[in-house]
Amino acid sequence: MYGQDVNGVGRPPLIDADRKLVVVNGGGKYADAALAGRLFYCANQTPVNTSTTLNTTFVGLGICNPTGSGKNIVVHEFGYALDQASAGALVLALATTTDSGWAADLTVRCTRNAYATSVAYASDGSITIVAPVIVKIIASFGDSATTTWPNLSGLVDLGGSIVLAPGRSLVTDTTVATGATSIQFSFMWEELDA
Repeated sequence: MYGQDVNGVGRPPLIDADRKLVVVNGGGKYADAALAGRLFYCANQTPVNTSTTLNTTFVGLGICNPTGSGKNIVVHEFGYALDQASAGALVLALATTTDSGWAADLTVRCTRNAYATSVAYASDGSITIVAPVIVKIIASFGDSATTTWPNLSGLVDLGGSIVLAPGRSLVTDTTVATGATSIQFSFMWEELDA
């Protein structure tokens, strides 16, 4: 079987390791996953005051891939924004942990609105997690007054570099509590068969 490129030259198709035809969708890098109902996101609905670093009484934003889900969660994006100066200078990171202690208190949504249901749980905290381990440093913040602080927001393209197998979770981590319910987070991920 052969196809033609834009110049009319015959080319063999590209097939992945699972013998599936690889195609490029013209709608953007996440369009195929979104249209297929594999792409999901969640975000804090109101700002939170984070817990201190590696605190097992976690507060922030986390996603959990429960044991037995049959899916791998491939994390594509992470977002953060402060609406006021932090209570102290801090480092923002992402940490992994198990699925122990998790409860779903935030709604996970399919990026193709109302098309599919996620296997993941999402929480903004007040849950007890087990032995979190920092895996990625994201940013650092100062504690300047809001009249002098720079724009403290960001969208981090993780490029699928963090994969949560069933029984694993990903949480935000700050070296000190941000204070005064001042920060919001978001995650976007794809769910693939494990």
